[in-house]
Amino acid sequence: MNFIELNLHQDILKGIDDAGFTSLMPVQEETLKHSLTGNDVAVQSQTGTGKTAAFLITIFHHFKDEKTTKNKKALIVTPTRELALQIEKEAKLLGGHLNLTIGCFYGGVGYYQQEKLIKQGVDVIIGTPGRLLDFNYQRKLNFKNIGFLVIDEADRMFDMGFLPDIRKIIRNTPDRNSRQTMLFSATLDNETRHIAKEFMNQPVPVRIRPEEIAVERITQVLYHVSSKEKINLTLGILKKENPRNALIFTNMKQDTVQIANHLNYNGFKCLHISGDLPQKKRISVLEQFKSGEIPFLVATDVAARGLHIDDLEMIINYDLPGDCENYVHRIGRTARAGKSGKAITLACEKYIYNLEAIEAFLNRKIPVEFASDEMFPVSKSEGLRFGNTRKSRRDSQNKKPYSTGKKTKTLRKKSLSANGEKRKDHPVDQGSRKKFGPKTRGNISKKNQTISPKATVEERLAYYKKKYKEHFNIQSQ
Repeated sequence: MNFIELNLHQDILKGIDDAGFTSLMPVQEETLKHSLTGNDVAVQSQTGTGKTAAFLITIFHHFKDEKTTKNKKALIVTPTRELALQIEKEAKLLGGHLNLTIGCFYGGVGYYQQEKLIKQGVDVIIGTPGRLLDFNYQRKLNFKNIGFLVIDEADRMFDMGFLPDIRKIIRNTPDRNSRQTMLFSATLDNETRHIAKEFMNQPVPVRIRPEEIAVERITQVLYHVSSKEKINLTLGILKKENPRNALIFTNMKQDTVQIANHLNYNGFKCLHISGDLPQKKRISVLEQFKSGEIPFLVATDVAARGLHIDDLEMIINYDLPGDCENYVHRIGRTARAGKSGKAITLACEKYIYNLEAIEAFLNRKIPVEFASDEMFPVSKSEGLRFGNTRKSRRDSQNKKPYSTGKKTKTLRKKSLSANGEKRKDHPVDQGSRKKFGPKTRGNISKKNQTISPKATVEERLAYYKKKYKEHFNIQSQ
């Protein structure tokens, strides 16, 4: 179905044409046939499926009807500043031929520019819960004239602890019968359903199965690899595939720094992003990645949820996620807007047990490929341990292994009781680095030591078959 077939105002169609949209995506077709008639909708769909355009087109369509929208405004609530900025950008593109003022409100930045925008008058308000409530408490933003309410990434907001804030915002808006509410979530869990039942007016459920979207246009590949070899294999993948850009996911925020530094050291221009990064720095990093100035980005799930990057060629799951739905969210960063993409996953001994649930959720096996010796190049950063401290940066520049001397002394001190005797319950044997290192850094013990990267193809194949058993099933090319 094409947008031109919908009964939309010509000014809206011009904005759709500016965005390069022609055919409706599944979530748009299913949502718009209900939302354009004024019905509330509760939509289950992951990011990257076109849902942003679905609720924006709905809002713009109703704004063109001056009788029903007189003195009314639209409020779009989203969990992160990055997503708020992305929605604002798309809203200004799709609504470029409409006489509407669109504003974005989020924390981490000063109030002056946002307060100035409020005074000028805003028709479409996009923002994060904290800053929206802040302006509402100051009586600078009035939610009583909200005619259209969008709750985007609802499940993510609840995960981040925003449920009480969402309730406060909704209770300050008009009655459910006096506004149209659209809720979008990757999963319609109990909390999401409860919000829909409590605050929405008989919402029409719209479900787009994420596994169908993920498998349709994304080439998925899985490599079995030891945790010690993951950096080498990542370098080998980037050299072999030579993607124009790639988003690399890791489970731990401290690993984003490590991986990004290793890639930079080996000639791959890379930045990292995690929840600990200051807001201005996060925005700067994302802009550099979106513009193509930086081709590679390492991120955690929290930092990259809702992230929209046009023409993203590749996703690398450096770690298998613990949540099967997070796997779908990750690979959904590529193959957006009907395009194709590739998702490569590294399954190590630490996270291999997450694979079964992911494949059950997808209802299919992820094709496994065997990594030849050529895909494990020697890293220029071999033996280096990067970190945020001045000392670790100096060690990296001098090509010296990261030292934990100070930490060891502290632990040796703590391992003694008040009378100076050794504590039996302490995990450190008088500050021994050999025992402390593997436990805290997650290294593999000698007992479980993997084969050498220099092993032959036959030796590596036999090892993986023995170690991973039914999980290791090489697909014919």
